[in-house]
Amino acid sequence: MGDLFEDYVAGRAWDEMFDPDGGLRPGYAALHGALAALGVDDLAERGALRDRSLRDQGITFSLSGEERPIPLDLLPRVIAAEEWVVLEAGVIQRVRALEGFLADVYGPQQILTDGIVPRRLVTSSPNFLREAAHLDPPNGVRIQVAGIDILRGPDGRYVVLEDNLRTPSGISYVIENRRIMARVFPELFSSHRICPVDDYPSRLLEALQAAAPRRLGEAATGEPTVIVLTPGVHNSAYFEHSFLARQMGVELVEGRDLVCRDNTIRMRTTDGERRVDVIYRRTDDDFIDPLQFRPDSMLGCAGIVNAARAGNVAIANAVGNGVADDKAIYPYVPEMIRYYLGEQPILDTVPTFRLDREEEREEALSRIGELVWKPVASSGGYGLVIGPQAEESTLDRLREAVLEDPRAFIAQEVCLLSTAPTHCGDRLEPRHVDLRPFAVNDGQRVWVAPGGLTRVALPRGSLVVNSSQGGGSKDTWALAGDEEVPDTPSTRQRNWGGVRLPPSAAPERGPSGPIAAQQQEQQQQQQQAQESPC
Repeated sequence: MGDLFEDYVAGRAWDEMFDPDGGLRPGYAALHGALAALGVDDLAERGALRDRSLRDQGITFSLSGEERPIPLDLLPRVIAAEEWVVLEAGVIQRVRALEGFLADVYGPQQILTDGIVPRRLVTSSPNFLREAAHLDPPNGVRIQVAGIDILRGPDGRYVVLEDNLRTPSGISYVIENRRIMARVFPELFSSHRICPVDDYPSRLLEALQAAAPRRLGEAATGEPTVIVLTPGVHNSAYFEHSFLARQMGVELVEGRDLVCRDNTIRMRTTDGERRVDVIYRRTDDDFIDPLQFRPDSMLGCAGIVNAARAGNVAIANAVGNGVADDKAIYPYVPEMIRYYLGEQPILDTVPTFRLDREEEREEALSRIGELVWKPVASSGGYGLVIGPQAEESTLDRLREAVLEDPRAFIAQEVCLLSTAPTHCGDRLEPRHVDLRPFAVNDGQRVWVAPGGLTRVALPRGSLVVNSSQGGGSKDTWALAGDEEVPDTPSTRQRNWGGVRLPPSAAPERGPSGPIAAQQQEQQQQQQQAQESPC
């Protein structure tokens, strides 16, 4: 099979490229043939070109306050066209059901009255915000952007791991990974029919513009004014914030650039104040409005929530979405699909113990060393306890914590993530991977960017794919069907457009005094999974 693959041995997990008999999975024949023709030195040269591209483009994420290039593996992951059709339909179905749940839980709460989801589970969620009750978006959309984390189990079935409905991050790496792979392996794109991903910014912009409220008492001029609200340069996902603003041709602003007047949000520019119609916020709920949430927040704008309630601005994604991606709510999503859509779930979920139920809690604790335990309030892989790999002292502390506050945890069966060939030193080895497809909802339809972000656990044997825990990423190729147009990736970037902010509003790269230090601290506090690149 060539030098690169001759020592490759897949383990117990489902391997994305090879079946148990050593044959190739659908969609991988052309890729395998091209890679098998390369030598170790050839692959090393391609790796050096990739590293230069990452440095030149400044594609980074922040880890422990340090900017680092996000590791990009040289081997893409391939999803056959017939598999992508199922994945796409499953993601769309899930987003539609979660939209219905959010509209219901912040409105009539019929699903709680009918007992499908326990009322106590919702009202005890720290992400259920009473400030968002009856705060209806102009076009009814609360989830403009969703990131759905999916794994493939040992039997080959795709399973949803969790939902990200607040500020899901990672799409910038999907687009840039494709551009870099086009430079590193241009010949592969001529032998594969790959669905494009670089139209995501235009799809997002259309969805944001569709969310704009109608202006009353003031003549609308041209297209709605859309902005990207970032916590600032010290946030781990700042690269993505600036990337999306640049690609959409809209302004990237911080909270200090905004002012609320007469229940409208206005942006300070060199030409004076300009009214804002849609805020694509990458700021957590706690920080977005000091009048409603944290009074010490320096990252948002006082009055945003009142302006949204008055119907003068749209916030995307909506305030309060976190109740729908609460890990304790996750086991109930299949029932939501049946309840709101009258359909059977297309994608399965991981078997999960609902620890607020005594019988399930007792069973889970009796198998504490066999399960995966997740704190409901943590993300990015932090606080995760994998029972079979944990020490006895860790399990003892975990048991005490669960008994003290069962609502704070969920327990799940161990899912062995699928593996994919990954460039490790001078050879290819299997590494565990998952997938985060991104969906965009404009109120008329839910569109899913083909492929998504494949995250890879680079340490041997690790099941944790988060970049904060040593993970990397792969370019994900969703192959086009016979009627779809294949990708011809561009390596160019769209020029900046729109009005200019005053010089005083330019981002500051370093702290200057106690106020700037407080801003930096708050920016770094937003390290949720939704704002973790991987």
